[in-house]
Amino acid sequence: MYLTVALTLLLLSTAIAQQFFDASIQRFVQSTTVITLLLAVWGVKSEHVLFTKAAIFPSAIILTSMIGNYTNAFGIEFTHLILMLFFFVFTAFQTLKQVIFSGKIDGNKILGSICLYLLLGLIWALLYTLAQLYFGNAFSGLGENEAWYILFPDFIYFSFVTLTTLGFGDISPTLPLTRFLVYFQAISGQFYLAIIIASLVGARMSTMTQEDDRSNH
Repeated sequence: MYLTVALTLLLLSTAIAQQFFDASIQRFVQSTTVITLLLAVWGVKSEHVLFTKAAIFPSAIILTSMIGNYTNAFGIEFTHLILMLFFFVFTAFQTLKQVIFSGKIDGNKILGSICLYLLLGLIWALLYTLAQLYFGNAFSGLGENEAWYILFPDFIYFSFVTLTTLGFGDISPTLPLTRFLVYFQAISGQFYLAIIIASLVGARMSTMTQEDDRSNH
């Protein structure tokens, strides 16, 4: 629940900052991503060693974000985005293991499936941001030489438009690699919906079967 709320507020605050405030406020809002990452770590109630080590990622992200705020170094900000990407991928993987084809369906599992969908959108938004920063002309419909915290809100929008296969066309990929990322995200979004529905229905049917078996005995 906390992670779902945090991700939703992150997306909303990003849009509000872009709509009503200048670049400095937008950068501040992007830095609150760290809070989302910390919630992801603290929200996992497991003693598995990987979860313990996962706390290293938010610490590194906080450090690179602070350095980037004061130096505006391209390498530091690039490292910051890569660390965010790895952590989102890690969090999505752990959420996937808890949601898909496992256990009884409950509110937490449904919220987990929502979190996973939001994380998929954010993962691709980071990939698009990194591609635009590295190549400079990876997408059309965007300003040139924009900072990552200016690009990121636009790519969040573009990522979810692609994930849901809406495809408005105001932003479009211009390089073979970014075109691959775009159509692969659209495919992943469709397969995710099919798989998650099959998982939830299958888990529900399994629970009903077990309950019938117990009642018969």
